[in-house]
Amino acid sequence: MTDSPANGWTATLHLSKPSLADNRADADRLKNALMEAFVAESIDIDIALLRRLPTLLRQWDYAVRCFCFNDYGRWRLLGIKAPDDSVPFAGIAVDLGTTRVVLRLINLDTGEKMTERAFDNPQIEIGPDILARIHFGGTENGLQRLNRLIVEGLQTNIEQACLDAGISKEDIYLVAVSGNTSMAHLFMNLPPAGIIREPYIPVVNRPGLMTANALGLELHPNAGVFVLPNAGSYFGGDLISGILYSGLHENGEIAMLVDVGTNAEVVLGNRDWLVACAGAAGPALEGGVSPVGMTAGPGVIDQVKIDPESGRFDIHTISDQAPKGICGSGMIDLVAQLFLSGLLDVRGRLVPEAAPERIYETDDGRRLLIVGADASATGEALTIGQADLDSLIRSKAAMYTILETITRYVGVEFADISTFYVAGTFGSFIRPRSAISIGMIPDLPENTYQSLGNSSLGGAARLLQSRSAVSSIDRIYQNITYLELNVNQEFMNRFSAAKFLPHTEASHFPSVKRRVN
Repeated sequence: MTDSPANGWTATLHLSKPSLADNRADADRLKNALMEAFVAESIDIDIALLRRLPTLLRQWDYAVRCFCFNDYGRWRLLGIKAPDDSVPFAGIAVDLGTTRVVLRLINLDTGEKMTERAFDNPQIEIGPDILARIHFGGTENGLQRLNRLIVEGLQTNIEQACLDAGISKEDIYLVAVSGNTSMAHLFMNLPPAGIIREPYIPVVNRPGLMTANALGLELHPNAGVFVLPNAGSYFGGDLISGILYSGLHENGEIAMLVDVGTNAEVVLGNRDWLVACAGAAGPALEGGVSPVGMTAGPGVIDQVKIDPESGRFDIHTISDQAPKGICGSGMIDLVAQLFLSGLLDVRGRLVPEAAPERIYETDDGRRLLIVGADASATGEALTIGQADLDSLIRSKAAMYTILETITRYVGVEFADISTFYVAGTFGSFIRPRSAISIGMIPDLPENTYQSLGNSSLGGAARLLQSRSAVSSIDRIYQNITYLELNVNQEFMNRFSAAKFLPHTEASHFPSVKRRVN
């Protein structure tokens, strides 16, 4: 008899007891019941579990709680407990971000979230971006140090999450890791140098299930770590995780998913086909265009409005604290409002005569005063220079060009897109109207755009909650066609046309109405 969630990874089995008429081996008895419970053709049992099996089955009167995992068709028994053990099988979902790492502790018996933690990626001390880390990884012991930093950071925060939830690290049986290709390689201690050099070849695309011990994590002795597959050097498991979370791969209609982080990663398709690409449009859109640029957090400007009559700036900060910087969504709002109000021209140049009290000349070029020193959290004025604005406009041009290139490659129009998913922290704060106004995303009805939040974490958590997730991930991976933009000449041609506000072809953005000439 079996008692288990309909689609989970655990099951409680009540086995028939051995007799002269039924003298199957203990392992065979358990395997047969597991294969029926999980609809599996076979189940592997680790030698360490086999050694404990006879004693435990008899101690528990042949009733046992089991945790199994399907590694691309290979089912494995990873843990057993007494049927009355109140401590759950637990798992950790990890969004392995370049800047920020988020983990979620999941009850594998129920699929419920137990707790969640986030921390800055400790590899930042080596370099803020992936490129710097990859170069450092090529130095003596560099890769080992990068690997040790992230593994130790995960270990510390997993243990703290367990403490928060009232369980032990030995109660963790599965970790699902979702990250870009480079971060996954650094976590697995694999040399990433080939990722950034033509022809852009990673060490592995589909690593699958590994033991936690082999990766340096101290959890349950049999714990496994499943790293979501990457489809290319710049298209990682984080986006495959996002596809799984969004359900895009199950849609009959065409949809698009964009995740802006270190790169802008894009997938277009439906249940029949998926095309993906990625490009360097991320850092500026994350707020990294100027000294006042910051990732979203308390006191960071996330919304800007400019009154068309008075020219007054209406600034909103996260948690309504005094402003100390501006994040990507705030920067996009700012540029959109500047353009619509006539403070920026179509080339993205500041227009001093439109606001002489805010736009002024310096030795380094024109600057715009966003917040005066008397109103800022730092006691210093928050300003942005023309060079910073130029950087953001290049990033928005790259974003739009990525979207335009992938749709033209497939042979569809933007109007054919039923849903446009925007993932990540960027997606949580972005206002489609502002992004449309600067020509960063297509001019579609605003209800087309749907924010997913942290879809990388959401997809990793889905893997822990549903046994059907692995086959979905494999189907997504197998269906993806990856378009390499690094060698795409059409991309460069279209990029030049997109470096205007909103675009050199005004007909692409009919809804954008500038308030002044």
